Amino acid sequence: MGFRWTSPLAQVLAVGVICLCCPGMFNALNSLGGGGQVDSKVGQNANVALYTCFAIFGLLSGAIHNKLGPKWTIFIGCLAYILYVGSLLCYNHTQAGAFTIASGGILGIGAGMLWTAQGAMMMAYPREQDKGKFIGYFWAIFNMGAVLGSVIALAINFNVTEPQSLGDPTYIVFLVIMGIGALTALSLAPASSVTHSNGDHIKIQEFPTWTGEIKAILKLFLEWRMVVLIPMFLSSNWFYSYHFSTVNGRYFSIRTQSLNNILYWASQIGGSYSFARVLDYQGVNRRTRALWGLAIISVAFIATWVGGIFFQRTFTVDMPKPNHDFSEGASYIGPLFLYMFYGLNDAAWQTYIYWMMGAMSNDATVLSRYAGFYKCIQSCGAAISWRINAVGTPYMTELIICFALLGLSVPGALFLAARIQDHSEEDLEPEKDSQDMDKF
Repeated sequence: MGFRWTSPLAQVLAVGVICLCCPGMFNALNSLGGGGQVDSKVGQNANVALYTCFAIFGLLSGAIHNKLGPKWTIFIGCLAYILYVGSLLCYNHTQAGAFTIASGGILGIGAGMLWTAQGAMMMAYPREQDKGKFIGYFWAIFNMGAVLGSVIALAINFNVTEPQSLGDPTYIVFLVIMGIGALTALSLAPASSVTHSNGDHIKIQEFPTWTGEIKAILKLFLEWRMVVLIPMFLSSNWFYSYHFSTVNGRYFSIRTQSLNNILYWASQIGGSYSFARVLDYQGVNRRTRALWGLAIISVAFIATWVGGIFFQRTFTVDMPKPNHDFSEGASYIGPLFLYMFYGLNDAAWQTYIYWMMGAMSNDATVLSRYAGFYKCIQSCGAAISWRINAVGTPYMTELIICFALLGLSVPGALFLAARIQDHSEEDLEPEKDSQDMDKF
């Protein structure tokens, strides 16, 4: 068959483009440290507000998505990203930190909606044997946004070596790209219209009532599969404040930060896509792939973060900003490669999380709740970590906390991976979810 806009692949690719334009551009700004502002405290506190609201509305957004559908849920989320970047542009002229922080909180609401809808589509739309591939496709397209945003920031600020905020042109370009993403969201098809090549529809439960939906969401706190993954969820964005504000934002010059981010997000593209192919390898059963995948990412993060300990010993929170530049040559290569491996590990970690949740169900309604729960816990961790960063915590302490959380995630993930089956339960009803966990 030829191209169909209502095919699962077309819809997931469309969501990838939307996330390229909105969260991708946000990631490019956020990874510069403080949203590209010299006074990073405003950006750090905006991130605290963002992830606090994200945690609350991430949990509730499963219900919102199941009622509104993907088009309007994602469109509203896109508008929140536009508001936040507009607040940074405003800050360049007014120094109105309160507006930026409030916009961060509103972005938390919108991001919770967007990412919950995206997660449900990415996990529910593909066939079981293609879930890793769809996750890889999405992650590659999405991270192209951060690469593009970093290229734009580097091009505009190439001659800037002394610390200063991003100029208006950078923010304006980002706003235009985000606007394109918001308009693209309006073209998304209803989940009920999405069909596989043989005509099969996506599995969707009928929306019960708001009370029933909230009860189904709250039951996730008692669902053992979700509970054992909480440490993994919590750790999955915790390290961003350390990566972006401490390593990149503190150690490097503004133009070098942009170059670093091009390679950081490019590493995520390669890491997610290649790791997703491993998870979809059909030569062994799904349980074996789950165990292989966990072993690979565990070895990778241990090696990377041990290297990070040696790097972190070279500068502290009490030192003046080192402002290292790529023009330094050989001494720049080691920290660059460490930063790239941080990005690669992040992509593999989150790809694995989505793949594990996708192995639990094929129902878009159930998976939207799983995605919302994941984003709730993830954002709780991010809010705490950005606050830890904002209060001037010693950098080595930040690193050790990140490393410890990643290590504590492994036992729960291993417990679940050892119980993965080759096929998801197809006929779980919302009110039976917590009772049928022993069938998984």
